[in-house]
Amino acid sequence: MANTQMQASVLTNLTEVRAMIKRHKRNDIIFAVIGLIALMIGLLTLLTLFIDLVRNGYPRFNAEFFMNFPSRRAGSAGLLSAWVGSILVLLVTFITAVPMGIGAGLYLEEYAAKNWFSDLIEINVSNLAGVPSIIYGLLALGLFVYGLDLGQSILTAGLTLGLLILPIVIVSTRESIRAIPVAIREAAYAVGATKWQVVKDHVVKYSQGGILTGVIIGMSRAIGETAPIITIGALTFIAFLPPSPVTEVAPYINFEWLSSGFTVLPIQMFNWLSRPDHAFHINAAATGAIIIVVTLLMNGTAIWLRYRIRKNIKW
Repeated sequence: MANTQMQASVLTNLTEVRAMIKRHKRNDIIFAVIGLIALMIGLLTLLTLFIDLVRNGYPRFNAEFFMNFPSRRAGSAGLLSAWVGSILVLLVTFITAVPMGIGAGLYLEEYAAKNWFSDLIEINVSNLAGVPSIIYGLLALGLFVYGLDLGQSILTAGLTLGLLILPIVIVSTRESIRAIPVAIREAAYAVGATKWQVVKDHVVKYSQGGILTGVIIGMSRAIGETAPIITIGALTFIAFLPPSPVTEVAPYINFEWLSSGFTVLPIQMFNWLSRPDHAFHINAAATGAIIIVVTLLMNGTAIWLRYRIRKNIKW
């Protein structure tokens, strides 16, 4: 009698376990389907907008569009000053934000003491990564334009976008370093390596793929930002180029371009969209498609580089 009851109890438990497993598998399938639908909605929306921009801006996809200055005649207007300004601003952004961000991430993760102060810094850095870009524009307006009297220049724009992507670079650097197994550090210390040798030859080497990905993603965000650039007073119509950073005479470097007026691709697109003439809207559509293509290429490059670096690294 007791054996019969035990067998019945075991069969009941097995039935309940099978039912629970079946229910969990069904929930997993439902969640996967919902996630796939959400992903497809986002991708199809982006694809639809991109195709619409390409279809509207297709007549302006030619060399003249990239080599002409902006003009009051839509048919002869171009992006020369905008894409040159974007490159120079991103150059300043890269120089100011990337070394500082990587260095800060390395220090916080490898050298800083683990106490309440470092936790406070980590929380603030993470919060700064989610601050709206317009806040950085207002900060730059008060600090760089009026406080330091840098004016509405390429230097101001680069520093502003540098502040914008700095938390992104720091966070991505720290996350990449955290992904390195502790055994690699212990093995290096075991053969007599110093702290700096461990960081330089092992930590940075194995985490460079993730760090580089974070840098490129941050730069791709900076290239499409409009609000902080408008706030600091970027020009909406500019028919000249900044002075060249490189000269033919010693010392072959010119810094006058840092104080020059500028415009960037998003600002030029905004300027054309504000015009009532439909021909300017065609220019704006072409510019929008170019910005999306550049952003996708930068993100695709980040993914490819991360894959190549991780593939070549032997753990």
